[in-house]
Amino acid sequence: MNRQTPHASSHAPPAKPPHKPPSREPRKPRADGAEARLQLLWAALRLFSGQGFNKTSTREIALAAGTNIASISYYFGDKAGLYRAVFRELPGASCAEPAHELSTHTALRPALQTFIAGFLDPMKQGDFAQQILRLHFREMLEPTGLWAEQIDLHIRPGHVALVNLLAHHLQVPEDDDLHRLAFSIAGLAMHIFITRDVIDAIRPSLIASPEALDDWGVLLAAQAEMLVGLEAKRRRQSAAPHAKPTPTKTTKPAASSRKKTVSHDRKLQKS
Repeated sequence: MNRQTPHASSHAPPAKPPHKPPSREPRKPRADGAEARLQLLWAALRLFSGQGFNKTSTREIALAAGTNIASISYYFGDKAGLYRAVFRELPGASCAEPAHELSTHTALRPALQTFIAGFLDPMKQGDFAQQILRLHFREMLEPTGLWAEQIDLHIRPGHVALVNLLAHHLQVPEDDDLHRLAFSIAGLAMHIFITRDVIDAIRPSLIASPEALDDWGVLLAAQAEMLVGLEAKRRRQSAAPHAKPTPTKTTKPAASSRKKTVSHDRKLQKS
C-alpha cells in the first residue's frame, strides 16, 4: 500500500517572521585619545568657570565630557592637573600675550596691533571668551595659586616686552611712567574683553564679528600710538630748561606828575 505524503493541515500556524532586535539609537563612535582629552578640557572649562574649582567634581566633568571618570586620572593625574591644563592648553585661557612677537617689529604701530590682538582674538570664539573671563575671575576670587603662576609665566613677560618696546621707541630708560604707559595701553584692549556683556547690550555691532573686532583693534593701535606720542611730548617738555620769568617792571610816575597830584590834593584840603 502506497503511503501518500500528508498535506499540510489548513489549521497549521503561520510561519513566524524572523526575529528583529528592538531599534536603538546608533552608538556614537568611540573617540580616540586626543579627542577624549579635548572633550575633558572643554567640559572642565564650562564647569570650572561656572562653579569654581572646589564645587566641581571629577564625576561631573566626566559626565559632561561623555567619558569615564578614570580618563581624568589617565590624562591629567587628578582634578588639579586638569584645572592647570585648562589654563595652559586652551587657546586664550592662559592670558598669554605675544611677547616674543613684539621684538620682531621695528615700527611701533604694527607692534601695538600685535599686542592688542592678543587680547581680542579669544573674543572671536563667542561664548568661549566669556567662559575664559569667568574662569579668570573665579581664580582671582578663589585662588589656587594658578593666577600667580599666570602672572609670572605669561602676563609679566608680555608687559616687560611692551615696556622694552616703548623704551626703544622713546629712547628713554625704564621708569615708572613707562610702566604706567604700558598698563594704559593694555587697558585699552582689556576693557573690551572685560565689558563684553555691556558692549553687547549697548552696541553689539562693535563685537558682532571677527572683522568688527579687527577694525576695533586697528583703531586701538592708533589710539595707543597717540598715547606714546603724548608721552614723548611730555618728556620733552619736562626735560626742557625752564625759562626764568621776566620780572614785571613797575614804572614810577614822573616828577612833574607827582607835583601836580600833591598840588591838587592841597587845594582840596583848603576848600
